[in-house]
Amino acid sequence: MKRESVLRNQIDDVPLSTLLAGTIVGVYLLVIAGATASIADAAATCSTWPACQLPSTESPALAVAWGHRVLAATVGVAVLLSAIVGFRRVSDRRVRAALAVAVVLFPVQVALGAVVTVTGAAGISPAVHLGVAMSIFGSLVLALAWHLETMYGDPTEEPDSGVTTQPEPVETAVDDDHPSTRRDRGPAGEMLATLQAYVRLTKPRLMWLLCLVASAGMALATTGGRTLTVETILATLSGGVLAIGASGTFNHVLERDVDKRMQRTSDRPVVTDRIPIRNAVAFGLLLSALSLAIFATVNVLAAALGLSAILFYSVVYTLLLKPNTVQNTVIGGFAGALPALIGWVAVTGTFGVPGLALAGIVFLWTPAHFYNLALAYQDDYARGGFPMMPVVRGETVTRKHILLYLGATLLAASGLATLANLGVLYGATVSIVGAIFLWAVLVLHRERTTDAAFRAFHASNAFLGALLVAVVIDAMAV
Repeated sequence: MKRESVLRNQIDDVPLSTLLAGTIVGVYLLVIAGATASIADAAATCSTWPACQLPSTESPALAVAWGHRVLAATVGVAVLLSAIVGFRRVSDRRVRAALAVAVVLFPVQVALGAVVTVTGAAGISPAVHLGVAMSIFGSLVLALAWHLETMYGDPTEEPDSGVTTQPEPVETAVDDDHPSTRRDRGPAGEMLATLQAYVRLTKPRLMWLLCLVASAGMALATTGGRTLTVETILATLSGGVLAIGASGTFNHVLERDVDKRMQRTSDRPVVTDRIPIRNAVAFGLLLSALSLAIFATVNVLAAALGLSAILFYSVVYTLLLKPNTVQNTVIGGFAGALPALIGWVAVTGTFGVPGLALAGIVFLWTPAHFYNLALAYQDDYARGGFPMMPVVRGETVTRKHILLYLGATLLAASGLATLANLGVLYGATVSIVGAIFLWAVLVLHRERTTDAAFRAFHASNAFLGALLVAVVIDAMAV
């Protein structure tokens, strides 16, 4: 009795949010392990339940099957423990309901796994087994999101009903384009500064990640036995870089008046007249024409998608979505998802489910990624008049949405593993960096600081970058 009391006290000392986060990671590992076991056809080599012959070096599939079952038992204990602690500590009905769903579904998941193993999936699709696991994961993510909202939400927080309409302009700290500064540079220095300004118009920081998205799309397309040539790679990435540069340039031109009011954008080249508007527009049109010409050498569909990407980011997102709706980041994620489709189409000449799934991952990841930046710069966005989520709905709602979109992104990533038959490297990478991203978001809820928002932002970058690299390596190895 004394030992049980000590154990109970130790469990009570663990924050429910930490326990739930650990359980979520465990369930996600189980989902990924299930997908890996399905790919390895582990059920065929371990067809009895709950145990079968011991694994050996001659049969890696047996090791996968055993690892999946041991992990399932461990995660089952964690789910039950999370539910017990949650019901003891939390009165929020939403949290309790989500935990109850997870507890009820887990035995169903185990039973389905046993039937699939013993019968060889006769009458039960492995997709149903995977779907129940995803439902458990989703229930726990909801429980954590609602619990964090209750624990770390600010009851005095009153989000704006709108945004500032005509805020005062922000003075830049250093005026690099003052006439005296230009004279001090000399002709060569002035030419270099102008060149750097044109490069800045293209938003080069976005290029590496979006090019990696396109590369992952091309790599996925090779899993069907298609050949990926050097010419296709170079043309696709070159066209993509130019399309991104054109979109960024038009964004600078169209947002120049708003950029004057925001601290972080008040020194942009068009705002400071380093580059005249007419020159910037001509530069954007030139990049667009070059991009479409290069995409056309790949195929017509790639060129059409490239044009769609430029128009969507420059017109739909910049002019229609960003200044008018709080859902601008969510819908705007379509622009970031297009490079995945362009990469796939460049190889196949048509659309395909794995390419669409990769685009879906990027689409869902975008709010989980950008809302962190919106939190860090919410005052600046308010000065600019943009109805970003933290400005309109408040920080508490924004943090909750970051977690929910992260959960959706992880589910989409696990689905891609099944659709594209990706291997252990992909599964391990997504699990590890996903856990790091989740922990950064959990810290963001607890600390509620600008530094925490930036850490979560960088964790989101690392997550997608690592996922895409793993896709490229695993897909090319298939």
